[in-house]
Amino acid sequence: MNWLVTGGAGYIGAHVVRALTEGGESVVVYDDLSTGSADRVPDGVPLVVGTVLDAELLERTLRDHDVSGVVHIAAKKQVGESVERPLYYYRENVTGLQTLLAAMTATGVDRIVFSSSAAVYGMPDVDLVTEDTPCVPMSPYGETKLVGEWLIAAAARAHGLKAAALRYFNVAGAATPELSDSGAFNLVPMVFERLEAGRAPLIFGDDYATPDGTCVRDYIHVQDIASAHLAAARRLADAPEGTSLVLNIGRGEGSSVREMVDLILKTTGREDIAPEVTDRRPGDPARVVASADRIRAELGWSARHGLTDMIESAWQGWRHRHG
Repeated sequence: MNWLVTGGAGYIGAHVVRALTEGGESVVVYDDLSTGSADRVPDGVPLVVGTVLDAELLERTLRDHDVSGVVHIAAKKQVGESVERPLYYYRENVTGLQTLLAAMTATGVDRIVFSSSAAVYGMPDVDLVTEDTPCVPMSPYGETKLVGEWLIAAAARAHGLKAAALRYFNVAGAATPELSDSGAFNLVPMVFERLEAGRAPLIFGDDYATPDGTCVRDYIHVQDIASAHLAAARRLADAPEGTSLVLNIGRGEGSSVREMVDLILKTTGREDIAPEVTDRRPGDPARVVASADRIRAELGWSARHGLTDMIESAWQGWRHRHG
C-alpha cells in the first residue's frame, strides 16, 4: 500500500512516517512546511510541498503516487491561538479536512487514519476517559477535532470510507534527537526552556483535588503514538466498507505535573531548582487519563514506553536542537 501522510514533516508526523516505512509500507509526505521541516523526511520518501486547502494538488498527488490510504496529521494545534483565531483554525482544520476527503473520494482512496485529540473531551469528571465519555471541547482547536471526527464518520457512511480517529493524550519524547519536538508548547519542553534560561519551572496551580494538588495527565511517548498509527493502518486494510473507529491513544496511567517536573529536574541534573507555583490556567481540568482498553481490543496495541524514556529522549532532542 501507498500511504499519504499529511503533516509528515512535523514532530508527530515524522515519527509516523518512520513507523510506517519501518513496517514495510510505502509513504509519500504532504506538508506545507509551516511548522515541519524537510530534514525530517527520510531519504527515498517523496515530499510534496502544499496545503490541504489545495484541492487540485491533493488530487494530483493522490493519483500520481497511486495512494491507497491517507494518514491525516496536518493541522493547527495550539489551544490558546485557536481561541484568538477561531476562523483560521476552522479553515485549516475543518475546511482542510473537507478538501482532503473530497480529493480522496474523487480519486477512489478509501482509507483514512485521522489525528484527533483528547481535547475533544474538554473537562471530563471521570477517573478514566473512555471513547464514550461525553465530548465537550473547551477551545476552537478541540471543536475542530471533534467536527473532523463527525465529518469523517459521515463520509464513511456515505462513501464507504474506512476510517480510524485516534485521540492523542499528552505526547512527549523522541525516537532520535533529530526528530524531537522543535516547539515549547507542552509541559516537557516548556520546563526545558525555563531551565535553559536559568529560571524555575512553573506549576500552574497546586490546589486541585488530586493527590499532590497538581493536574494529572496521561503522558504517551511519540513512538507509541506512531506505532498506533501503523496498527490502525493495518487494521483498515481488512476492514469492511464504512468502518469508523474512534480510539484513545494513552497509557491508562496518570502522572501529576509535580511528578513530571521532579523527574525532569532529576534527568537534567537540576534538582537544586525548586519549581515555582503560579495561578491556575483557565480551563485546565484536574485529571485527564485515558482508558486504553478499546485500542487494545481493536488493534492489539498497547504503549511500550514509560516516563523516563519520554523525558530522557526529549532532553537529548532539546540538547541537540539548542546546543
